[in-house]
Amino acid sequence: MSRTHLFIPDTQVKPGVPLDHLDWVGQYIVDRKPDVIVHAGDHYDLPSMSAWDRKKTASAFEGRRYRADVQAGHDGLIRLEGPLDAYNAERRRYKEKQYKPEKHITWGNHEHRIERYIETAGELEGLLGIFEFDEFWRSRGWTTHQFLEVAEIDGVHYSHYFYNPLTGRPWGGMIQTRLKSIGYTFTQGHTQTLDHGVRYVGDQQQHGLVAGSCYLHDEDFKGPQGNHHWRGIVVKHEVQAGAYDPMFVSLNYLCNRYEGVSLDKFMAKRYPVAA
Repeated sequence: MSRTHLFIPDTQVKPGVPLDHLDWVGQYIVDRKPDVIVHAGDHYDLPSMSAWDRKKTASAFEGRRYRADVQAGHDGLIRLEGPLDAYNAERRRYKEKQYKPEKHITWGNHEHRIERYIETAGELEGLLGIFEFDEFWRSRGWTTHQFLEVAEIDGVHYSHYFYNPLTGRPWGGMIQTRLKSIGYTFTQGHTQTLDHGVRYVGDQQQHGLVAGSCYLHDEDFKGPQGNHHWRGIVVKHEVQAGAYDPMFVSLNYLCNRYEGVSLDKFMAKRYPVAA
């Protein structure tokens, strides 16, 4: 029997960034009621753990706090699930069946930042770590998958990204090349782009999907020309044995649906840029 999956690309929550889109995604989940929800990971951006920024000037790290980063991610999940919590509370009130989708998250390289940090600060082992994220998400009914672990669901293989086992580096290139190299239906986040392709092996469909952006803010490291990528979620209809019909749902569509205006207009009004 086929099922419906809803895939949430990287959300990269951190202190000070807008999170309105998590309300929209959460409401869309309640409206559409997919059987399975999969989050790509990189939900916790963890800028305080960025080894790249540590190589810059001291001012690049000014004000960053690990505990604030973690709390921002926790708050983001609560906001994402707010519509679901409200829906089920109303159903409980009238003793009606609740909506409880199967939920998975594949931790990303941003969550893994804390593990890399502990490698250089062993005295913190047991005090800090991904276990903190695991505990929080599992308490809310999510199945967690460690960084680069592959979760196979209805023939679709999910991971934050897929890599060449000989080099350890992420597979790159055209989507058809990745499909041939990986060899099965896969879905990943990590890369700030949208790319989808289908490969036929006999009578079997293999789908490759790369979608790495589900957030409203711009990333400084991408510069003034690098933040115009697609942002949204992906619904997969009739998922069975790795085959499915994809539907791409942009944040602009969700903004129009739930705010009644385009994303550009919403952001300009809600978050005006100081002159």
